Amino acid sequence: MVGDGGGDSDGDSSGGRDDGDGRRGVEMRVEPNQKEEGRVKELKDEVRGMLSDARTEPLKETLILIDSLQRLGLSYDFEYEIEQALQSIYSTQINYGGGDDDDLYMFALCFRLFRQQGYHVSSVKKFTDEKGAFKSVLKENARALLCLYEASHLRVQGEDILEEALKFTSKHLRSMLAHLNSPLSEEVTHSLEVPLHKGMPRLEARHYINVYQADLERNSVLLELAKLDFNLLQRLHQREISDITRWWKEKEIATKLPFARDRLVECYFWILGVYFEPKYSVVRSFMTKIIALASVIDDIYDVYGTPEELQLFTDAIERWEEAAISDLPEYMQVCFEALSDVMKEMEDKITTHEGRSYHIYYAKEAMKGLVRAYFVEANWFNTKYMPTFEEYLSISVMSSGYPMLAVQSLVGIGKIATKEAFDWVLNVPKIVRSCALIARLVDDIQTHKVEQERGDAPSGVQCYMREHGMSEEEACGKIREIVEIAWKDINEELQNPNRLFPLPLLLPTLNLSRMMEVIYRHGDGYTNSKGRTKDIIISVLINPISV
Repeated sequence: MVGDGGGDSDGDSSGGRDDGDGRRGVEMRVEPNQKEEGRVKELKDEVRGMLSDARTEPLKETLILIDSLQRLGLSYDFEYEIEQALQSIYSTQINYGGGDDDDLYMFALCFRLFRQQGYHVSSVKKFTDEKGAFKSVLKENARALLCLYEASHLRVQGEDILEEALKFTSKHLRSMLAHLNSPLSEEVTHSLEVPLHKGMPRLEARHYINVYQADLERNSVLLELAKLDFNLLQRLHQREISDITRWWKEKEIATKLPFARDRLVECYFWILGVYFEPKYSVVRSFMTKIIALASVIDDIYDVYGTPEELQLFTDAIERWEEAAISDLPEYMQVCFEALSDVMKEMEDKITTHEGRSYHIYYAKEAMKGLVRAYFVEANWFNTKYMPTFEEYLSISVMSSGYPMLAVQSLVGIGKIATKEAFDWVLNVPKIVRSCALIARLVDDIQTHKVEQERGDAPSGVQCYMREHGMSEEEACGKIREIVEIAWKDINEELQNPNRLFPLPLLLPTLNLSRMMEVIYRHGDGYTNSKGRTKDIIISVLINPISV
């Protein structure tokens, strides 16, 4: 994580070298397969026909088709058709559902699909008895329970019925898991570990393709398209990381700043969770370079720079002038020059193709905000200052790096990113702050022990324990509650019918939150990326799917 701390020089970068596990593949120039591209085009035309025909099909078939496209990672190419189908259903059949378990499946599926699309639809009270408890007949249908379980993760604050739905479904899915047949058993196991709403889209697609293949009711056109499309996108992503790796080596970041974490592929994977679609190739490269350099800057402030040097670097970023470079130590010059070059490169691309060079002004302002937060935390460490929990959050939300990345995610994406949108996101609105809270506090829960042993700046867990006189376990429990509230706030912003900006401008923030859950679910999977993080990167970026 860019605001994580814990710089090291163990050389465990996945930045394109051969680690004996095939990871050199990220450097290979993989040329597109024209035959496969032609077949993908044919299949996509067939799918468009299916979506067009869906207007006359029963509701259940239409919903299942849309759900399959989304979970197989294909919906990015059918956004208009899916939106039209859902709008039609929303205006005519939104109150679908009777009361039996099959209706629960359909209602929960409909509920989740609409809320994912930004519609706020009503909850599931009709499936409870007069006492508010879920009807006992419902616990006999694992498929309906799983659908309701997934839907419950799109709840907002105050939806007690969905809180109960989450508890009810979790309990009964776990109790029946040993008796389920494949592929439903694999799907339930995976969802209990990583709910769909909190998963990385590419990783979820990779998993679901295997589940879908084992489903006797699968659509062969969708399955073939999902496999081919996944592999074609994987080749595109490999070409991108190959180019970024070349840039990284040319800048000699790892060589000239050996104290910093060298995690280029991990950074690319992180940003792939924000944008995976082909049309975002340029912004994906830009964001990867930014997050990689932000990680290095984080390590400069955390583990290497002296207070005097950190003041110089902070001042240089604030001024953002070439003349400021000469005042810096050589190792800082390397970092500042690389950061300036990335901004200039992106500005040239935007000016040439879009004429919106103002994007870079906001990109720089967001970077200044990040460095200011790093500097405050460095001063806390150097003066042994212990902030209150609220004071800690006011700075650490910024130092998480997520407010900065939320701004960068709008750079170069086209006319949808207006000045008004940049002003809004730069001021850290509720959805961005909630995302940053998740980033900072999930990080703290997983890393505070290591940071405390290392003598790092205070973590949120330490601040909460000290302020409230709690044990570590109690403090972590309270912080997890704050994280869950932040998720509900994100959901509320996404489903707000009066939101100021369209859903595509909000989705990067949701995806950033998802990546925090994915990478830090079992510890600091960014700094220590040899195990699970390495495996999931290989599954998405290296190993193709057999067709």
